[in-house]
Formats: sequence, structure tokens, C-alpha cells
Amino acid sequence: MTLQRLDYKKFLAPIIVGLIIWFLSPIKPAGVSLLAWHMFAIFVATIIGCITQPLPIGAVAIIGFTLTVLTGTVKMDTAIVGFGNASIWLIAMAFFISRGFIKTGLGKRIAVLFVRTFGKSTLGLAYSLLGVDLILAPATPSNTARAGGIMYPIIKSLAEEFGSDPKKGTERKMGSFLIFAEFHGDMITAAMFLTAMAGNPLAASLAGQMGIHVSWMGWFLAGLVPGLVSLIVIPFVIYKMYPPEIKKTPDAKKWADEQLEQMGKITLPEKLMAGIFIIALLLWILGGMLGIDATLTAFIALSLLILSGILTWSDVLHETGAWNTLVWFSVLVMMASQLNKLGFIPWLSGAIGGSLKGMNWILVMIILLVAYF
Repeated sequence: MTLQRLDYKKFLAPIIVGLIIWFLSPIKPAGVSLLAWHMFAIFVATIIGCITQPLPIGAVAIIGFTLTVLTGTVKMDTAIVGFGNASIWLIAMAFFISRGFIKTGLGKRIAVLFVRTFGKSTLGLAYSLLGVDLILAPATPSNTARAGGIMYPIIKSLAEEFGSDPKKGTERKMGSFLIFAEFHGDMITAAMFLTAMAGNPLAASLAGQMGIHVSWMGWFLAGLVPGLVSLIVIPFVIYKMYPPEIKKTPDAKKWADEQLEQMGKITLPEKLMAGIFIIALLLWILGGMLGIDATLTAFIALSLLILSGILTWSDVLHETGAWNTLVWFSVLVMMASQLNKLGFIPWLSGAIGGSLKGMNWILVMIILLVAYF
């Protein structure tokens, strides 16, 4: 075998910044404990490592985890608890539901049906594609997987059908517009559901540590109106700012019919997948009244996918995105939790909050957004 070649230069930034913060402890703020300061140094170094990526993000997180325990900043029994976070397991389980959509072809069939129904114009095609994204979002926790694994192949095939191909310099016919519309629409749908993006359960988990419980239904209701308004407005704005050359698409229905003919009649796996998805949605919506946790709902859906034969255990083991997310998310949530418990986050919140008193609310919002980022 040969050793994996690593770009060790990419380790320099996280190591240097982490060490600088670590050894600046003698001049740390008085309200921050030594352990909290050291946790902050490791956390910042890990985040920078996730950006420079000398290794995949999961491997960077494991190294950060090791240093956290090795330096005595957090005890092993406390650190390992991060891997039991229910919100992170919710995301991992939802990855498997997403795999069911791709494996059965149900996601593609839904997209083609939308195109056939609403795709009489290029703008209509954009809205139909975002409609599919909206339907799939609750069960697809990776917006990258949703856009890249389900939506992109549809957009690519559709654009090429109308002679829009970047290799031929004809991307402006419609392909570029549809890609821009889907990209922005995917960001919107990712924010509308607790299970539509990996970062959402993290936010809910951090809120829970502050005593604020966010349910699946509560998140959905909060994001429903701004989400729908954005989905209506944004494609039209992009259409005006970056107009496609082809405005009418009368042949879209013909293309959709050909695709559906190739796919054949809806199969039993697709029907089962649709039924399990509806069950998951209902349990997510009614879970609060039934006493069924959102994470338990995801486990129920996965169990049904395995029992029905849609997914095999091999499929589960090979869903690397789920296990990778479980690892790095668990480590980062553990670090963030320790920053809170050790007093760094309360000190930072107090310092920022105290400095904003009496300021204009617009300026406050800008400062908070920068701090959040």
C-alpha cells in the first residue's frame, strides 16, 4: 500500500491560530475561565481546519475531539456524550430517507410530473422545480444531496433537451437561469423545515440548551410564510435580473412524457416510499400531540424502509454522508455545548448585548448578523 498524500501546509493556519489563542490566556477576559479559553482555542482551530480542510471535515473533527480530551479541557465521559445528541441522529436518519427517494426513483418521477404540469414557460419550469424541492425538503436533510442528487440531473437533462449546454456556450438559453433559481430556492426550502438542512437541528439543539424547545411543527409554522413568499418572489427576481434566452417551453410536456414513458408505471417500491414518507410527515407534524419525538419518527421511517425492502442494511452502511455528518456534527455540537457550560458563550453574549444598548435597531441587527456569522 501507499501512504495517503496530505497537504500539511493546510494544517498551519488552524495550528498557528489555535496556539496563539491558547497562549494568550494570561490576557484573557476576566469573566472567562482558563478551561473555557482553552476550549475556545481548540474550537476555533477546529473550525479553521474545517475550512482549510487538510483532511476531510470528519477527520478534522476527530482530531479536534482528541485534543479536547488529551489536553484535559473536557473529560472523555463528558465529550463522548456528544455522539448521543438526538438532533444529530435525526439528521443521520433523514439521510437514509433521502436515499430511499433516490434509489426508488420517486424523487425523479415527482420532478417530471411537476415539469409536465407547470412547465409551459421557462419561469414555470423554475417554479415547478422549486415545488419539487419544497416537497422533498422535509425528508432530505442535506440540501446539497437534494439539489445535486435529485434536482441537478433533472435540470441538466431538461436544459440539454432545449439546446442549453455550457460545453457549447449556450448555457444562457435556459440552463443557467434554472441552476440559479434552484440554487436560491434550495436555500429557502432548507430553512423552512427542521429536517431540510443539517444546520437546523444544530440551531434547535443550541436553543434547547438555553431552555427554548423548538418542535418540528413549530419550526415549520415559523418558516412557512416567509418561505413561501421567498419561493414566489426570488425566481421572478432572478428571471428579470438574469433572463433566459428561451422564454416559452411548449416542448417541456413532450420531454416529460418521454421521461415518464422510459420510467414506466409507478412501481411498488415507489408506492411504498411515498407511503412511508407520508407517515413520517404526519408524525413530524402531529408528533407533539402524540408524544412521538422527531428523531424517533426518523428511526421509525428508517425501520419501515428496511422492513419493506426499499433499503438494505448495506445501503445504510454505505450512506457515507450520514455517518460523516454524525461524526463531525457530534464533535462540533459537543465543543459548542462545552463553550456554553464553561461560561464562554454567556460571557460573549453578555459582552455583545451590553454594548448594544441604546443603539439604532438596524445597526444592532447588522452587528448581530456579523457576530452570528
